[in-house]
Amino acid sequence: MTLSEFYDTVARRADTDTTKITAADTRRVLSEAFKVLAACDTATCLDVVAKGVANAAKKKAMAR
Repeated sequence: MTLSEFYDTVARRADTDTTKITAADTRRVLSEAFKVLAACDTATCLDVVAKGVANAAKKKAMAR
């Protein structure tokens, strides 16, 4: 998956009937998130990403 594909996939999932989010909005928000992560040391960055992925996995499991 490329970074552009990642942005587009996130935008499609976030855009709902009640929450209108464009691909440009998604790119801006994720760009800022990546800037925050870039300012962290590597261990902190990986810890934050790992926690986010674990949280997403829990939500995915509960949705089943």
